[in-house]
Amino acid sequence: MKKTFSIWTICAMLILTMLPTLHSAKAAQDDYIVNAEILYLREGPGLSYPILETLKEGQLLSSTRQQGDWMHVIINNKEGWVAKWLIKQTTATEQDKSEQQIVISQVDKLNVRAEPSLSSTVLTQLPLGAETQLLQQQEEWVQIQYGNVIGWVSTLYITVNEKQLATVAEEQQEETSIETLENDPNTFTIVVDTVNVRKKASTTSKILGVATKDQQYKVLSRKNNWVEIQYSKKKSGWIYSFYGTFTVQQDAPTDPLKPVTENVTIIYNGTNLREQASTSSAVVQRADAGQQYSIIAKEGEWYKIAVGEKEAYVANWVVSASQSEAITTASQKNRKNGTLQGLTIVIDPGHGGNDPGTTGVRGTYEKGLTLQTAELLKSKLRAAGANVELTREADVFVDLRKRIAVGHQANADAFISLHYDANEISSVTGFTTYYYGDTNKELAEAIQQGLEGTVNLRSRGAQFGNFLVLRENRQNAILIELGYLSNAAEEAVITTDYYREQATLGIYQGLLNYFNQ
Repeated sequence: MKKTFSIWTICAMLILTMLPTLHSAKAAQDDYIVNAEILYLREGPGLSYPILETLKEGQLLSSTRQQGDWMHVIINNKEGWVAKWLIKQTTATEQDKSEQQIVISQVDKLNVRAEPSLSSTVLTQLPLGAETQLLQQQEEWVQIQYGNVIGWVSTLYITVNEKQLATVAEEQQEETSIETLENDPNTFTIVVDTVNVRKKASTTSKILGVATKDQQYKVLSRKNNWVEIQYSKKKSGWIYSFYGTFTVQQDAPTDPLKPVTENVTIIYNGTNLREQASTSSAVVQRADAGQQYSIIAKEGEWYKIAVGEKEAYVANWVVSASQSEAITTASQKNRKNGTLQGLTIVIDPGHGGNDPGTTGVRGTYEKGLTLQTAELLKSKLRAAGANVELTREADVFVDLRKRIAVGHQANADAFISLHYDANEISSVTGFTTYYYGDTNKELAEAIQQGLEGTVNLRSRGAQFGNFLVLRENRQNAILIELGYLSNAAEEAVITTDYYREQATLGIYQGLLNYFNQ
């Protein structure tokens, strides 16, 4: 009898010993999916812990335990902590979907080469927005299949997305679940001569019609690199987002008996007011900074205004347009420390279009690098709650004064112009943050300190810079040179994904520190 009791006692003890293991194994079976554009895997449960890896939307995670608003997860044999509010629990169906990576061309006539080298033979060219299957990646090149052609394209001019191979029913369900934009820009303006408007967000979808240059549409939603617009009173359609620009338009007044008057304020002395909406048109008169005029109509990039009893036109990049009612600045709104909630940040990717900026020793174009950096920084700032606008979202030329006007019209809390440097002396290296007035020095120093904490290049400090985008800017503005493309060794560093990740993290931390003061 005693022997039987001992056996049962030993069994019970073994079961109790195994319970934590069983519980842990069960917890590890709770699968989640990344529910944000980017998500940081951190060493500990909090924003102050170092970042181990950057995760992308759609990646699967296995959770082990939870601590407050943070979840301990395992991904690719790595363990760390992620913010619980940026993930969602998956279903078996989602986990079983097969995935493939697709490459989307960000430029027109992108060369597809036989080998991953700029000196290799060009096999064919990709049009803007073309989608191809990614086969493999080798440093700054990816191998793709475009029709019957297999070749290599540079990662500087593409976007790589995870594409779910789901059933038609699942695709329809995904389309109906697209989140409608609330705080994002709500107007899309066409910047090319003509572009097809499609029924779905795909280059193979049915064409509903054609949109032409300078036409403006209400933005309904976005999906990857596509934007859904209100094409007509009864129809919506999809356009590839690189064919236009996003802006914020004030909502129409709810009471038609009390219309809200819109005015433009001249921001430069000697601004030309013209007879027609063209820079070649005759000048009616010149206006000085601070003068205000009522808006009669908007025609593309021009405002038709009332000048006494006459009418004239003024370009939108030399004025600030606002409603007569006072607008509360974002910095006056309630904001929690450690976030950028309620703030408006304008990011200015330097150069673009026929202005390539500087060219590196290895052939890197500054204009492409600044746009890539801007997109990554935008993702970080939006994840922190900021309203973010870009002065350009494609490889297009934008006048410097028009860039400034974007910040003025958005009433930006900070205007950040991104650049990469060059010098005749190839040994010059490092990154610099420039400011024009003393009121912007504190922001420049905060950004420079943020970069010093994440980037392993030489810090050249925060310096005075007499640049037009700073000198003529009424918003809190800085210009960052993120390294020298004229130095071969530094070019090899600053053109990597890792450097852009660390640099944008430093700018993000600098903004947090500045607005937390």
